[in-house]
Amino acid sequence: MHDLLYGFSIALTYDALLYCAFGVTVGTAIGVLPGIGSLAAVSMLLPISFYLDPTHAMIMLAGVYYGAEYGGSTASILLNLPGTPSNAVTCLDGYPMAQQGRAGIALFMTTIASFVGGCTGVLVLILLTPAVIALSLSFGAAEYFAIIMVGLLAAGTVTEGSPVKGLCMVVLGLLLGTVGSDLSSGTVRYAFGSIHLYDGISLVALAMGLFGVSEVIASVNSRQETRTVEKVSLRSMVPTREDWRGSWFPMARGSVVGSVLGALPGTGPLLASFMSYVLEKRVSKHPERFGTGTIEGISGPESANNAAVQTAFVPALSMGIPGSATTAVMLGALMIHGITPGPRLMTENPELFWGVIASFWIGNLLLLVLNIPLIGIWVSILRVPYHLLYPGIIFFICIGVFAVNYSYFDVASVLVIGVIGYGLRLLDFHPAPLLIGFILGPMLEEYFRRAMLLARGDITVILQRPISGTIMAIGLLLVVYSLFSSYRKRKSFRASQMSHDTGD
Repeated sequence: MHDLLYGFSIALTYDALLYCAFGVTVGTAIGVLPGIGSLAAVSMLLPISFYLDPTHAMIMLAGVYYGAEYGGSTASILLNLPGTPSNAVTCLDGYPMAQQGRAGIALFMTTIASFVGGCTGVLVLILLTPAVIALSLSFGAAEYFAIIMVGLLAAGTVTEGSPVKGLCMVVLGLLLGTVGSDLSSGTVRYAFGSIHLYDGISLVALAMGLFGVSEVIASVNSRQETRTVEKVSLRSMVPTREDWRGSWFPMARGSVVGSVLGALPGTGPLLASFMSYVLEKRVSKHPERFGTGTIEGISGPESANNAAVQTAFVPALSMGIPGSATTAVMLGALMIHGITPGPRLMTENPELFWGVIASFWIGNLLLLVLNIPLIGIWVSILRVPYHLLYPGIIFFICIGVFAVNYSYFDVASVLVIGVIGYGLRLLDFHPAPLLIGFILGPMLEEYFRRAMLLARGDITVILQRPISGTIMAIGLLLVVYSLFSSYRKRKSFRASQMSHDTGD
């Protein structure tokens, strides 16, 4: 409690409140836009963080993250277009509610559910992170190598899509992370004679290209210019007693599901929201109502979504392992500031650690205040024509990338990476594992090098030590299970195709 009060003394300063409010407001505004997402939002504001104090930078970026998840439900309910991937499940019941004239109630209840889930996630974060840190302090280089390796395997196999494709993207990210000067020997690797690559590929250019430019290209190709947005008044947002009664237990269950899954590396809010929806459908006395506009179908997943966003910081702050791709970008921002994320963050930078955690409470409260009275403003953003909106986003991305190093090479890089990222999406290669591999790759290499120096080159020490050996075994089981699950899905799909062809 003493540490948490110390965090509030930092988070309640004028500058911290200003950056927190700025982050949640911008995050909500970007989250409302269909297809952009929290990862693109954090990537686009990443250059601004380099000019701020590390604590204020993390408070702002974290506000953008959970602010975008708050705002993502708006387009899901009104347009049947998810603002973020994790809000996709909200479309199943949110949009039918809007068609029934209950859009205001759906928007209000998703805001309340997001607040309940966010506060639950912060509470779990406060209780769990110090315990994980206490355990992590006993780890050596071999244990950290094993943890990072399992985190990379989880990022490649647990995330959406094919596990094989996910692992390929992780490997590609690891390779891109080796570009530039080696920190230990000073040897320049894979620069191909270009002085622009001596310092490696810019994290900002990579993140904004993969999740900013490519998202815009994908959105331009998939969105219809003609769309209608229902007007929402404050009076239409008042829920009935039945709505409240049907929401409390789904919110509680969703908060628990999101808190557990969010703390696991590689899972994130997307899996949490879908798992919560499946759970609510199973425990419901009337599962046939799901998909027709039931309040349980939006309150459970939205609370799980925002709880997972908060607990994704448990592995990030305690071990330096990102719980999601968005937290990976934020860890990259910390590293650019010269701060190494991990178990010593709480002791070496307590003002950052506890200040950021305390800001989560403030940010969630600000979002509750912002989302209900200002819902009309967020809805009006959806009326901006796409042919004006998306070029503006590309313009600000280029300005942000140029402002980091004042390099035209970085601007060209972000555009090229954006086109490549869009091509990868068309081939069903999801870019999130690539970014995680790019950020964790140098850390993996450094801990492996330390472990080999201490063991005099004996690579079996990673398997012989009890903790690291157990972690590597878990990683192996994770890969085997993911590949087996993928094989079973493919086999069942082929069987269904054959039976369909036989029936024809």
